[in-house]
Order: sequence, then C-alpha cells, then structure tokens
Amino acid sequence: MRSSQVAIVFALSAAVCIALGAVIRQRAAARTADTPDSPAVMGGLLRSPDWWLGTLVGVGGFAFQAAALGRGALMLVQPLLVLSLLFVLPLGAWLNGRSVSARDWAWALALTAGIAILVVVGDPRPGRPHAEALHWVIVGLVSVPLFTAALLGARAWPGPRQAVLLGVSSGALFGLAAVLVKGVVSTADRGANAVLFSAETYALIIVGLTATVVQQYSYRAGSLHASFPAATVVEPVVVGALGFLALGEYLDVDVALVALLVAALITVAVATVALAQDKSADAAPAHRGPPRRTPLRDAPSRSRGDNS
Repeated sequence: MRSSQVAIVFALSAAVCIALGAVIRQRAAARTADTPDSPAVMGGLLRSPDWWLGTLVGVGGFAFQAAALGRGALMLVQPLLVLSLLFVLPLGAWLNGRSVSARDWAWALALTAGIAILVVVGDPRPGRPHAEALHWVIVGLVSVPLFTAALLGARAWPGPRQAVLLGVSSGALFGLAAVLVKGVVSTADRGANAVLFSAETYALIIVGLTATVVQQYSYRAGSLHASFPAATVVEPVVVGALGFLALGEYLDVDVALVALLVAALITVAVATVALAQDKSADAAPAHRGPPRRTPLRDAPSRSRGDNS
C-alpha cells in the first residue's frame, strides 16, 4: 500500500475519532445542570466518565492525524479531517435517538463529492517536512498582527461577531498546529532526543494550548452556530496556504481542471458551514435557567389580611 493510501486510512480514522469524541463530550456537557458561564461546568465535566471517554477518543483522533501527516501531504490529510462533520450525522442521530434529515444527507453528499474531487483530481503532492526559518519569520510577521487585530475586534464586539472572530482565530491556530505536527512527526524518526530538543515541539505545545483556550472562549462568546463553522472552514485554508508557501506542497493538476477544483473547494466550504450549523444545534442544547422571579415592585399588591 502506498504512503498516500495509508495516510488516507489514518486521516479517515482520525475523522471518525474526532466526530465520536465530540458527540460524547457534547452529550456529557448537555447533562450539566449549571449555566454555560458557570465555573462549575468544567468541574462537573471532569467528574463525568463520559467526558473523559470522549476526551480519550479525541486524543486517539489526534494520534491518527499525526500518523497521517507522517505519511501524506497536509493538503491530503486536512481536507479529509473535515469529514468528521459527515460522521457526526449518523453518530449524533444514533446517540440522541433521532433521524437524519434529507437536507443533512444532501449536504453530506455534497461535502463528500467536493473532498473526493480535491483529493483525487487535485492529487496533492508532499513537499518538505519542515519550513525554513525565513518562512516562520514571515508567518509570524503576518499572523501576529492579524491575530492581535482579531482579539481586539472580539473584545470590542461582543456577541455573535465576537464568537466568529474567536472561531476564526482558533481555526487558524489549529491549522498552524497541523503544520508543526508534521514537522515534529518527521523529527521523531531521529529519536526522542531530537524531538525533545526541537523548537517545533515547544512551538506546537504553545500554539496548541493557545488554540484550545481561544476555542473555549469562542464557545462562551456566543452560539456554536457562529464559532464552529468559522473554525472548521478556516483551518484547512490556513493549512493549504502554509503547505504550499512554506513546505512546497502542490496539487498536480492540469490548468483546465483548476475551475473544477475551485468549484469543489467552494462546495466543501458551503457544505461544511451547513453541516457545522446542524451539528452545533445538537451540541448546544438550550439551557433553561432558574425561573425568573417577579420583582416585588411589579407583583400585584395584596393586603395583609387577604388570605383568599
């Protein structure tokens, strides 16, 4: 079996694990009685065996992703991970005891067709496993101001726009983390000491933790309808750009097929947003807080002797 075929198998396995882990964690979160902003929510989840099971499955998905990136190009692996949205459909329906709508299946078919065209027709070719120092300097000069502007904008615009900006930021950071994962996996071939003394290892830890924190803030800022689709669409875009510009990856395709690939990319983006919104609706059940008490000044007046 060719390396690219092995990478596809690992990437699809990662997508399944990501989907299953997300559904399990979301079900665990739905059973917490606290309000979404309550500090006790995380404590409740840490005491939930289901949440830990979902987290363990998610870690397995990351391991499969790393294995896939060790065998194939970023442009091959990352689009396949978007299929996690496709796998969420039957998994979420099965665990929540509901059926999948015809609309969802239509978007799922569109997503599958778009990714199949990108992978088969585009024929992504691997490049270098590591970016040069100059490339990282350019990435830093471009990304740091954009990231800072996004955070300042998110602070100035609370609500849905804040969730979108933070979602875009977390998606971009996760895309950057994928590039670093590929470098760390390649370094692992030289032994544990090489990984320990690699700058990419520590950059991956910092970027990964920052991405996770920003993602959690995006979830708290507003509905997942706003943040999750933004992150899901931005991540493969950032990965594709860095794979092409920093690692030298490319799509081996004739000029005549470029229009087909552009159409496939647009289809994947639109279908991803549609499916992510449906997934978010299931992931964020409405919280019914304690009943509002009518202020005393608004309550109907009653005389002290009225006991009727």
